[in-house]
This record gives sequence, structure tokens and C-alpha cells, in this order.
Amino acid sequence: MAENETKHEPGTMDISVQEETFTGFVKFSTVVAVICIVVVIFLALVGA
Repeated sequence: MAENETKHEPGTMDISVQEETFTGFVKFSTVVAVICIVVVIFLALVGA
């Protein structure tokens, strides 16, 4: 069983899809955070 397993070499896997996904997640999270901050500031100024 063990003789049929292939050896993995660290650093050889293509992670471009994961990098694109993470970049999109960071951009989305940043936009949501900015929107939340703007809403909180708006509510503070309006006095709600």
C-alpha cells in the first residue's frame, strides 16, 4: 500500500486559485468594514 503513494515536494503545488480567492476575500472584507464605519459615523452625526 505505501509503495504506491507518490511523494509530495513542498512548494511545488499551484496555489494561484487560492491566492485569487484570498485577495477577493480581503477586498470584500475591506469594503464591508468601510461601509460599516461610514454607517456608524452617519448615525452618530444624525443623532439616531
